[in-house]
This record gives sequence, structure tokens and C-alpha cells, in this order.
Amino acid sequence: MVRLNFPDYAFHIVEKDGKTSIFDPVRRKYVALTPEEWVRQHVIQFLVIEKHVPLSLIRVESEIRLYKTRKRFDIVVNDRNGNALVLVECKAPAIPVTRDVLDQAVRYNLSVKVDYLMLTNGLQHVFCRIDPGKGGVEVIDDLPGFPDLSGD
Repeated sequence: MVRLNFPDYAFHIVEKDGKTSIFDPVRRKYVALTPEEWVRQHVIQFLVIEKHVPLSLIRVESEIRLYKTRKRFDIVVNDRNGNALVLVECKAPAIPVTRDVLDQAVRYNLSVKVDYLMLTNGLQHVFCRIDPGKGGVEVIDDLPGFPDLSGD
């Protein structure tokens, strides 16, 4: 797998029958190691180690309903009351983080209703704050740590 723009993290990777899998600590199972999953697992570690998000408050690939369709978001961080705080959209490293990726996250946020977005392909990270008063999205330098996000 390609080296990503994250600190080095330890992962549990296994190979069986010619297929490589990585252990997802949120779903508590091995999942196929695709380029997008490689990014997703780095983001989980980033959230837990760098941003101090309790693992138990991270949801991965949960389904939402959007315009009578079913979609799956990559990662959502909740507070201790179950309210969504951050929506993360992960792409494979070969897929650039573009306006289309932002638009996708904003559409998902119509259902999830978070204050912060993180868009990443593992090489480029974009952090945004939703301003519901102005109805806009502001690009910010970094994602606040969990204590600042949740008021803990």
C-alpha cells in the first residue's frame, strides 16, 4: 500500500487465500484491504490517537437515507450522547479531493447534521466547519480535538 500523509500507525494485516485483510477496530473484524480501506483505517487511528476520540464513539460505513435512497458514509464521530460531531469522507489515494467530494459530504450531512467535515484521500486532507447560520462551509486548518468538539 502507498505511504499516506499520516503518522505511522500499527495495523493488523493478514493474508489468506491470496487476499489481504486489515483489522478494523471499530467493526471488530478483518475487512478487505482496498486503497480506500487503507485510508479509512489511517483516519480511525488519526481520530483515536491524534484527536483523542474514544473508539466507542466512532461509526464506520453506517447506512443513511438520503432522498429516498440508501447511502453509506465512511466515518462519523459521535459525542457521548450519540449526537454526530464529525463526518469523514474517505477516498482512495488515486482519487483527488475535489469539489465533488465536498458536495457528496455536504449531501450526506443533510441526514447526519454534523458541525465538522473531514475529506481525505490519505494524501490530501481538507477540514471544514459547517456554519448553519450562514448556510455555508468554511475550510479550516485542522480538526479540533475531541474535548473541544464534544465539550468534554
